[in-house]
Amino acid sequence: MWQDVRVKNIIFILLGTTIYGFGLVNFNIANDLGEGGLTGITLLLLHFTGIDPAYSNLILNIPLFFIGWRILGNRALIYTIIGTVGLSLALWVFQRVPYRLDLHDDLLLVALFAGGFTGIGLGFVFRYGGTTGGSDIIAQVLHRKKGVSMGRTLFAIDAVVLTLSLSYLDVRQVMYTLVAVFIGARVIDFMQEGAYAARGALIISAHNDKIADHVMLAMNRGVTVLEGRGGFSKKDQDVLYIVVAKNEIVQLKNIVNATDPHAFVSVSVVHDVMGEGFTLDEDKKPLI
Repeated sequence: MWQDVRVKNIIFILLGTTIYGFGLVNFNIANDLGEGGLTGITLLLLHFTGIDPAYSNLILNIPLFFIGWRILGNRALIYTIIGTVGLSLALWVFQRVPYRLDLHDDLLLVALFAGGFTGIGLGFVFRYGGTTGGSDIIAQVLHRKKGVSMGRTLFAIDAVVLTLSLSYLDVRQVMYTLVAVFIGARVIDFMQEGAYAARGALIISAHNDKIADHVMLAMNRGVTVLEGRGGFSKKDQDVLYIVVAKNEIVQLKNIVNATDPHAFVSVSVVHDVMGEGFTLDEDKKPLI
């Protein structure tokens, strides 16, 4: 069960939960803002019963651990437990370590900071295969099974919890909380997509072989040759498909232009990449 667990992943998951926990305590809780998902429910319990979120977070997540195990597997379960315990520990520590960031009672700044810390923290957790339990498990499942953005899923669930938060927050506080949740969701998506920032290029040229050889030699990137047929000319024409890192697209264009200035090149954004050079090294071992 532990053979696939990587120390690097654990470190970054704990880093992410620390950042997230710091933001929750010092921005959300300290300024009477809510939160979405299961964390938002723990804040509801804090207000109405006084139960420390560090404890309620663990208790509420116990049944969800089994869902995570059945759907995501052993490794994901381990990372989820680490993430959940890490978040509870961070909440416990930061509630007892005094810290005050003077934002002059500007709730907009508070919401921006809260969303930023949430997005960066959870971005690290998700990037390295973990969750903090609760709605994160649902977001992970939909992302893996349906390709749905985790940020969008979390935002939808958060909206429901925030509606319930109207029971103890006024409309102004809820709206600023919604700003924080929206910022957090966008930052999560940015970190998820940025982790695999890539571009896909379709190239049509009379010198495909030369371009392919040059790309493989100079950039150490694989090239796929697709069989194509011109809609107007009705002639068969091979098409090159190449996926490169975002910062390599200029080099690719320069290679194509130097080989065939008349080549047709179409570049598109690739939101997710799996395989050698991106998630696997040359020995087919995971990079993370």
